[in-house]
Amino acid sequence: MSTALVEQVDDDLWSAIGDPTRRRMLDLLLVEGDGTATTLSQRMPVTRQAVAKHLGVLDRVGLVRATPAGREKRYRVDDAQLARAVAQLSSVGSAWDARLRRIKRIAESIQSARTD
Repeated sequence: MSTALVEQVDDDLWSAIGDPTRRRMLDLLLVEGDGTATTLSQRMPVTRQAVAKHLGVLDRVGLVRATPAGREKRYRVDDAQLARAVAQLSSVGSAWDARLRRIKRIAESIQSARTD
């Protein structure tokens, strides 16, 4: 991975996104617009406490923003941070595509040299 790409990738962000439960929560928040730990736990196979912990992780990396709603917090996806994550993923994908093209060219040249 190039130095510029390494500097652009936020490991904490991707660690948070790497968890399937947190990705499901992000999906639900994107579809529904917002939610609390209680409302999300009703749609997930984990406890409200587990949902609250996962939301805390997403909040720390900026993927969601919490606003007070009575005794609970209402969470929404932070569009700017999600766009940043998408841009990082696109950049990493492009870098790997370039690497794979180079590997393919090297393999083809080796194969061509063997048949000549």
